[in-house]
Amino acid sequence: MTIADKTVLVTGANRGIGQALVEEALNRGAKRVYAGARQPLTHGDGRVTPLILDVTNAPQIQRAADEVDSLDILINNAGVALYDDLSDRAMLEQHLAVNLFGPYGVTQAFLPLLTASKGAIVNNLSANALAPLPLIPAYSISKAAAFNMTQSLRVLVAARGVRVHAVLTGVVDTDMTRGLDIPKAAPDTVARGIFDGVDNGQEEIFPDPMSESLAQSWRSGAAKALERQYTALLDPEPVR
Repeated sequence: MTIADKTVLVTGANRGIGQALVEEALNRGAKRVYAGARQPLTHGDGRVTPLILDVTNAPQIQRAADEVDSLDILINNAGVALYDDLSDRAMLEQHLAVNLFGPYGVTQAFLPLLTASKGAIVNNLSANALAPLPLIPAYSISKAAAFNMTQSLRVLVAARGVRVHAVLTGVVDTDMTRGLDIPKAAPDTVARGIFDGVDNGQEEIFPDPMSESLAQSWRSGAAKALERQYTALLDPEPVR
């Protein structure tokens, strides 16, 4: 799948990776880019349509879905990452609400459009889905759960002709990582890597130097092999 002449929706489009994804989609010739954010945003390119979209607000998700006529690529990018020590259940619930149930709800609302277009779902996760960072354990837990959901969804919607990609980013230079004094990838570099992965049909996309160092070991490792074995147990009938 190429981005040119496609309709793309990006959640969390007001800053960081989301903002970079909007710009990269435009650079690649997208026909329409829906920019989802909790607050209204403006953009100088007429191909950008702002959507008020809080991924934790079910009625708002449905209203956004009603505003979109067609969709080729859904990018679930909105997320939250806060420092914690797992002592506060509310903190864990907040991360799960945004990082797990957020993309779940958005995906379910837009799945009919993606089925019609034989489109793609792109879930922006994190390398923390593979190994937790103890500074942000609630975030890591939520991303691990979202990764498992992504892998399951990939199998369950395959018969509809919808592809599902998991983006396993390393550390990216955004507001979320402001307090970490370590090397970080630029958001525009990550956005290019994400769309390259979609173009190349990669199930797991490693879009930056840190995450790319994990790619070969993941793709040839025991966990991916087990995923393929489990996938083979479910051979859905094609939709006619």
